[in-house]
Amino acid sequence: MKIYSLIAFLLVVGCCSVLSCDKLEKPVLYTPVPVDTIHYTASDSDFANPERGFYRATEVNANTYTALDATQLKAWRTLQQADGGGVYKIYSTLVFRSIVLDGLTGTALPADLLDKIKADLAAARTAGVKLILRFSYTTTTHGGSCPEGGICPPYGDAPKAIVLQHIAQLKPLLQDNADVIACMQMGFVGIWGENYYTDYFGDPSSNGQSKLLDSNWRDKIEVLKALLGALPASRMVQVRTPQMKQRYVYGIDAPVTSAALTDAEAFSGEDKARIGMHNDCFLSGVGDYGTYDDYGNSSTPRGSATTLLEAYAQADNKYTAVGGETCDDTYSPQNDCETAGMAQTVMSAMHYSFLNCAYNNDVNNDWVDGGCMENIKKNLGYRFVLVSGIYPGVAVKAGMQFKLTLNLRNEGYASPYNQRPARLVLRARDGGKGYEFPLSADVRKWYSGAVVVNETISTDAGMSKGVYDLLLYLPDAAASLAGRAEYAIRLANKDTWEAATGYNKLGATVTIN
Repeated sequence: MKIYSLIAFLLVVGCCSVLSCDKLEKPVLYTPVPVDTIHYTASDSDFANPERGFYRATEVNANTYTALDATQLKAWRTLQQADGGGVYKIYSTLVFRSIVLDGLTGTALPADLLDKIKADLAAARTAGVKLILRFSYTTTTHGGSCPEGGICPPYGDAPKAIVLQHIAQLKPLLQDNADVIACMQMGFVGIWGENYYTDYFGDPSSNGQSKLLDSNWRDKIEVLKALLGALPASRMVQVRTPQMKQRYVYGIDAPVTSAALTDAEAFSGEDKARIGMHNDCFLSGVGDYGTYDDYGNSSTPRGSATTLLEAYAQADNKYTAVGGETCDDTYSPQNDCETAGMAQTVMSAMHYSFLNCAYNNDVNNDWVDGGCMENIKKNLGYRFVLVSGIYPGVAVKAGMQFKLTLNLRNEGYASPYNQRPARLVLRARDGGKGYEFPLSADVRKWYSGAVVVNETISTDAGMSKGVYDLLLYLPDAAASLAGRAEYAIRLANKDTWEAATGYNKLGATVTIN
């Protein structure tokens, strides 16, 4: 029986060979699931987007406190003339709030002041904007016979014990209102809170020791640590110089060659990932008026370190909140538009998210004259352009999965610095229920350049049959703001934005059966 069976098998194989038997010679080929590809048209318009752009600068003194006006803040979200003699118009979703604690250098913060600050934060929430907070004890300078001439001690800031007491008092308020704090600046130390002309934390000017000592670094690090602790881990603190961050992260002997953040370390919530930078003398000379100096320590002298610290900042700033202001127009043509200058080139390399619209407009107005202001307005921070999308070309059974791909381009100088969810919305065309599906993408890592988002969506088994429009939703991460369209990111495309919902229409549908 075995012999006859073998002969029969060979006859069959031989027959198939002669007749080209399909079952043996033509295997079943994989057929890809049909897809629809949609290409999108970019928009060249300027518009408001959260946590980026030119900010409005406001300053208030503790003893003559004038509250923020929600109506004014809301108006700033629309196209309005820039402050400080600006010859350009801007949309502002950020308000810089400088709070000067004058007369409080030796006492606790009064309860009514805390209430007034809380009211400012509430006004920002009502208006749909966010605040950049900085505290200082004085913004007043006086001249004299000191080496600096125009700025002489005593400067008028507070000792460390008072600073730490005030930060501790502010902590509950900062924690409770972090939703409308875009970021905070270290402040507290020195005139303007810029950590330079100070009575208590080491005077590195020619009026004092011309550098910083080990004890000065330790005191500043203690203040920065307290401020990071006063804010939730979701919020960043900006420091005035990149070396302040290096010395905080790596110690007071850290060299200017210390390593910048890496992609793996970014957005971790750890202290080193939460320290950004504000440069308040952007493009104001080689080294930006001491921004990129090595301030030394007890055993090393002060010296210029512009090349090394600029390189550090370029690498580190990619992952943090970066902004500031111009302060001097004498550094021309370098601070002008390209090709004579390098304004946009440096903003892009340093990943700027925001700048002051009011100071210094001798510089900012030159960008209008030079023809690059419109680009700067649009490209500060992020600017996401949807290039194309790949969507399912066949119906999907409820409860099953489908895949999609979004191809975007970030034309901005930076990516978002605060956490932000991404959601795909399926909205029934017949007016039925809508569904939101979280995407795995981290919007903070949609860095400048090409961005590819590949997602697998698991539909709800209880979804009704029908046609659903697809929409992309990039809301604020805070529950208090998640449903507010003003706090959602708008794509820079034509015919995609839904102002009432904060959704971005993808122009695609999926059929659920």
